[in-house]
Amino acid sequence: MGICLSNASGEIHEKKDSQENLVYYEEKISTSEIQRLGSLYSHEGSKGLNQDAAIVYQGYGMQDGALCGVFDGHGRNGHRVSKLVRNKLPSLLLNQKINALAKVNTVGYGCNFLNHNEKAEGENLPNKDFNRWEEACVNAFKVMDKEIKLIESLDCSCSGTTAVVVIRQGEDLSIANLGDSRAVMGTITQEDGVLRAVQLTTDLKPGLPMEADRIRKSNGRVVALKEEPHIQRVWLPHLDSPGLAMSRAFGDFLLKNHGIIAIPDVSYRRLTSNDQFLVLATDGVWDVLSNNDVVSIVSTEGSEEAAARAVVEAAVSVWKQKFPSSKRDDCTAVCLFLQKIKRLKQTLV
Repeated sequence: MGICLSNASGEIHEKKDSQENLVYYEEKISTSEIQRLGSLYSHEGSKGLNQDAAIVYQGYGMQDGALCGVFDGHGRNGHRVSKLVRNKLPSLLLNQKINALAKVNTVGYGCNFLNHNEKAEGENLPNKDFNRWEEACVNAFKVMDKEIKLIESLDCSCSGTTAVVVIRQGEDLSIANLGDSRAVMGTITQEDGVLRAVQLTTDLKPGLPMEADRIRKSNGRVVALKEEPHIQRVWLPHLDSPGLAMSRAFGDFLLKNHGIIAIPDVSYRRLTSNDQFLVLATDGVWDVLSNNDVVSIVSTEGSEEAAARAVVEAAVSVWKQKFPSSKRDDCTAVCLFLQKIKRLKQTLV
């Protein structure tokens, strides 16, 4: 299992069950033993090849930094695109962050952002570094999309991948979302000590008014099939193809002139001692489990390393119960723990 991340020394851990679409990467920052902060697990659906990919990169950017991401491929070459993005995007993000920092040092970019924050009040306001991470995310996603298009041996006219990436730098989270995978946080409420789920991303689908408006302004069509009226899809102006069920993605170049973009929705969250863990998962999980379901599963699991597997296995079980005759989607989850796991007995709200 290879990965294109950086030239820094590190260890890549292959999962015991040899899931080649998953990577756990640990940066060797010191000689002391590194405590595992996360887990990954994936289960192939019934549609063919598993097109999901995922990564946890511990020590990303700084000693107490981390990056985690899930990537849900689709189309004939979706499995190749998702792994390519998983392998290249982390290093692209760091490179773009360096470029953004250099711009600050040379032209004073970002000063207005800092002054705005100094006047504002509230704990969850972005710090000055988020402005640079936001720029890095947007630019890195653009570069990634261009690199995919330049690979002559990889036809991505109707293939691509979603991406949801969370970057932790100390107590700051930067979240970049492209498509309909999702990031959720398990946090304990300050008022009553109850564990609850907080959704950190919006599922970017064609049915969202803002997304549909952009697509239609680019002459793309947003229409649901008669046999699945609850799923809005994106079609070419005068052809019933390809019927993409998300509004943003890497690849899918046939629709790039018709409203499908590779610009992520980037947001910020300041961590507190009440924030317990993050769960990132592809839509195969969220199609059958609620945010609260997933947070409850993780909070009651006995170990950090088993948490992601517990989420995925629960999703697969529900798929079989609810939709026994339907083709099951690939299900992949990443868990990143922000505190040492506790045996939480709280009831979810």
